Amino acid sequence: MKRSLAVLVAVLAMLGITGLPSTAAEGVRIRVLSNRADLISGGNALVQVLMPIGADPARMRVALDGRDVTNSFAVRADGRYLGLVDGLRVGGNELTARGPGGAARIRITNHPIGGPVFAGPQVQPWLCTTDCDAATRFDFFYKSTDPLKPGFRPYDVEHPPADIARTTTDRGENVPFIVRRETGTMDRGTYAVGVLYDPDRPWEPWSAQSGWNGKLIWPFGGDCKPWHRQAEPIDVLGGVQLDPDLGGLIDPGLDEALGSILGNGNAAVGLSRGFMVATSSLNKLGEQCNPVVSAEAVMMLKEHITETYGQIRYTIGAGGSGGAMQQHLIAAAYPGLLDGLQPVSGFPDTWSVVNEAEDCHLLMRYFDTVSPHLWLLETQRSAVLGTLGSLGCRTQFDGPHGLGTPVVGNYAGTWMDPSNATGCGLPAEQVYDAQANGQGVRCTLQDYLVSIVGRRASDGFANRQYDNVGVQYGLRALESGTITPEQFVDLNEKLGGLDVDWKHQPQRSTADRAALDVAYRSGLLNQGRELAKVPILDVRGHDNYEIHADFHSYEMRARLDRVNGHHDNQVIFTGLRPQVPDPTSFTTAFDLVDEWLRRIEADPSGLPLEEKVRLHRPAAAVDTCWFEGRPVTDQATCRALFPYFGDPRIAAGGPLSDDVLKCELKPLDRADHRVSFTDAQWQRLQAAFPSGVCDYRKPAVGKQPAIAWLSYTDGPGGRALGQAPVSSPME
Repeated sequence: MKRSLAVLVAVLAMLGITGLPSTAAEGVRIRVLSNRADLISGGNALVQVLMPIGADPARMRVALDGRDVTNSFAVRADGRYLGLVDGLRVGGNELTARGPGGAARIRITNHPIGGPVFAGPQVQPWLCTTDCDAATRFDFFYKSTDPLKPGFRPYDVEHPPADIARTTTDRGENVPFIVRRETGTMDRGTYAVGVLYDPDRPWEPWSAQSGWNGKLIWPFGGDCKPWHRQAEPIDVLGGVQLDPDLGGLIDPGLDEALGSILGNGNAAVGLSRGFMVATSSLNKLGEQCNPVVSAEAVMMLKEHITETYGQIRYTIGAGGSGGAMQQHLIAAAYPGLLDGLQPVSGFPDTWSVVNEAEDCHLLMRYFDTVSPHLWLLETQRSAVLGTLGSLGCRTQFDGPHGLGTPVVGNYAGTWMDPSNATGCGLPAEQVYDAQANGQGVRCTLQDYLVSIVGRRASDGFANRQYDNVGVQYGLRALESGTITPEQFVDLNEKLGGLDVDWKHQPQRSTADRAALDVAYRSGLLNQGRELAKVPILDVRGHDNYEIHADFHSYEMRARLDRVNGHHDNQVIFTGLRPQVPDPTSFTTAFDLVDEWLRRIEADPSGLPLEEKVRLHRPAAAVDTCWFEGRPVTDQATCRALFPYFGDPRIAAGGPLSDDVLKCELKPLDRADHRVSFTDAQWQRLQAAFPSGVCDYRKPAVGKQPAIAWLSYTDGPGGRALGQAPVSSPME
């Protein structure tokens, strides 16, 4: 009997049916299906009322704050008693259900559709190109049977074309290849939802059209800028833009590689199989670099999808660079929003790569302008930087060099220069200038995240996480004999640091302790605990010449190994082209994530989710490199073909996990070094490290377990939301 019930539960779950009738002992219960009851937004919620077996639904009465809303409910085709409750006021609302077998109540907390919900006070100023609250609109597109008309074409509902192709979904449903794209505004961003849609048929959240398989692809955009303006979402149809030269056709020629970075590279094929594709402009980190806001945008839009289209089976994240950062961070800090990840050319998080960029900025300044005569050999510079060549560091802050590197930019300045108006997306007159406009907007990443990290008491600026006190730059190069003791001493005594205004200073940079605590607690420095609950198909193109270097995949793996004891949920695919993955590997990864999640979904057992993830990993989900179009699974061969390196902190003796924002210190000890220093050199080294050097055997300063589902509504640092509210019985 228990086995039969378990199987029934699994089958119902696959159909999007998550609630069985209550037992007599349980009485009447209420479930809010569209989101947690305390995180609802937009004034409505999809609700299920469960009643004892045999109870008459016609005798059920549902009320919202005393107002009868029973007419919103009915027994739907799947047997559930469901309703879409409208008219929720901002703040607390009491929903009650009373009928045969008892009564229940639940508190529903509604938030404005413009946000925030849990991300805390919204960044100001915020510029909108048109209307921050633009009306929702629906546009239709179709695929033609004419091979000379590729891509998606506008579909006129009043005058349907005669050349509509058909497609068969992965559930075997053969439907017209017509896609409806919904666009609107939410949480101060713009969103888009695309799905197979027959304009001649109805669609209710409890009766979805057969073209949707219940699955969702979520593109995440790359880069990372602290912008203060509304942007456009990634195209959910898989193209770049409407092409006016082709009569408004969606451009079908988007390079597959670019699509993999944008996250919509599998949009068209996904739509053809029945997937929905949805995203928000707030999920483009290059136009809004706050991953907590990105998570909030995902949650709010998924709620809207559930209330409009129906319950979601599972959600697959996709996207490269900053899009990969978001996937890792959201899955770890807000588990349940994403079920599977397909990061491309990615990083574990933002903060650790900020360290890399700022270190590169300081080191290249030193090499180029302070002691260039000591560093004539590229091999010695590279050994200190931890990269294949110094170009891998220079491209992180010094703009284009015409050397074929696919991505270059002033990342160091974008993230920590408060006067960088371009990085803010604001007019220069609104931006901070230490002399001319001390009250202007500070365009640093930490100031953009001030609602999370808090402010310094000394000057009111945001708490800063960057720290290089005690870091022995070039330590591994010294110990291997690649650089001399004199080079090592000169480097560490003259490198210096950056002040709060991103100006060079002779002393090392010191982090604000509050920023360190929040970084680990919030998951902004991603430790990876919750990631064991999601399959990760990490895809990248081989690159050791700029910021998207291969080692970042293994950096994430090292964190998984340390915190979870394994990396069985992570698979790494590497391709030949710089940064962008092999097209076959990208498509294969998507298919494997989908297969992996289907297997997990079909498992009716009571095993923990992380165990199901390990158990149901497909046999083909193994580390693979693509060379000349062929998959290679022998990792010795892959390492020879595609070696990976590191960054300045790893080259300074830090772990491959690269998750030490600020190290604990130990006294400088001559016996710790494998080389000999002269007495004069040792005295200079002591002066360079007056408080000691990094002891990587100890946990990082501020390191603590991450807490999932933090809300910043009450202020920086975050408050744990705890378990989702449930209904309670009433007399």
